[in-house]
Amino acid sequence: MERIRTFQINGSTLEFFGAAGEVTGSRAVLTAHRKRILIDCGLFQGEKSSREKNWAAIPEALTGLDAILITHAHLDHCGFLPRMLSVGFKGPVYCSPGTRDLMRVILLDSAHLQEEDAEYANRTGYSHHKPAKPLYTVKDVQQILRQVRTLPMGGWQTVVPGVEVQLTRAGHIIGSSCARFRIKGEKHDAHITFSGDLGHGRQETIEAPDPLPETEYLVLESTYGDRVHDPQNPFDALQGYIQQIYKNQSALVIPSFAVGRAQEVLFLVRMLEDQGRIPQIPVILDSPMAEDATAIYLAHPEDHPPNISFERKQRNFFPHRFEWTRSAQESIELTKRRGPIIILSASGMLQGGRILHHLKTRLADPRNIVVFVGYQAEGTKGWFLKNHGKKEGALRIHHEPIPVNAKIESIDSLSAHADSNDLVSWVKNSTKKPEQIILNHGQPAATLALAQKIKAELGIKAVPLI
Repeated sequence: MERIRTFQINGSTLEFFGAAGEVTGSRAVLTAHRKRILIDCGLFQGEKSSREKNWAAIPEALTGLDAILITHAHLDHCGFLPRMLSVGFKGPVYCSPGTRDLMRVILLDSAHLQEEDAEYANRTGYSHHKPAKPLYTVKDVQQILRQVRTLPMGGWQTVVPGVEVQLTRAGHIIGSSCARFRIKGEKHDAHITFSGDLGHGRQETIEAPDPLPETEYLVLESTYGDRVHDPQNPFDALQGYIQQIYKNQSALVIPSFAVGRAQEVLFLVRMLEDQGRIPQIPVILDSPMAEDATAIYLAHPEDHPPNISFERKQRNFFPHRFEWTRSAQESIELTKRRGPIIILSASGMLQGGRILHHLKTRLADPRNIVVFVGYQAEGTKGWFLKNHGKKEGALRIHHEPIPVNAKIESIDSLSAHADSNDLVSWVKNSTKKPEQIILNHGQPAATLALAQKIKAELGIKAVPLI
């Protein structure tokens, strides 16, 4: 994989090896005082050409690292961590306590899937590699997790000699943080801040981001840099879809990221029930990883908004007729259940998992509704179904064309990412504006649009990584 972009900052070097011109594979190396720190270590996701980068030779600059810092636990920011063992990384992995807890669940699930895919390829001869191997194993995950060290929010912590970091709340998911680095200098210190994935303060289960601290340089995500979230009230939209499937005795299928969107939607349904706006119908979370992640969400009140408090045993969090499914057999039986019913299942971009089985049995029925509640990376099945499914008339699932007759909807206002207005406001409201902004983690159109918006509204130079 060739180097994406290099910056010289006050005697330090900042290099990007992912999340440039795309929204996955976040990896940046900060070199200061002859020490190298990797900020985020994400998987590439989406189209095959992106996923194949995960198997490429690891660049020399990502070998011999002194430390790794993870901003949050989504796979596109932490999913490549176990692979670093293959180049001899034995150093510390820093993150917040919430990120540590979620990362354990997410990485173990990822490793299980890697091993299952390799086993299936070897059993069926599907792979050209003989034998097919997983990108990493459960044993690799267990090893890298032993190297994790947690950092508290707010205070300065030394990560390598001459370099300190301060974590602040990013407001994206539990444990998500912005990382502000202070690089010691002979005459003055330099500050470089990484936004990670930034939230917006409109979530019901996650507190708003902390203000941007003073920093000379800012690496800012641009996922929604070219758009503003639909102002539709997510309560109203969700209420309407639930009322429709109740009337039609049908199914509402919600592809949900196991970390973040699943928990937000569950709580929204409960709030609608408590307000008497929808009938109480079965709500099933069909994702073992989402079940584990939900327990972690509820165990970290430090990231919950101050105006909510989940009661003992979380009686006021889950919908009244809530159910879990753990086993594969329970999931299969769920595909046969009649409505009205609400099904939340992973993966959120339809790249695999149990959601595909639900779509396989529900898409053909025009009474059913599929609602997207999170970002769909270009090239994923979710992106195709959301943007082209109805027009094309079919979605290929397990090598079989499935008719798309169900309603395909989205509630973009439920995204956990800041939109372009949120991103600009976050910078604008800082006590001292950055001297330079580097834009990553976005498709080219989004990144370029945000660079122009920042220049026009704030007068700050913004360099788009595309």
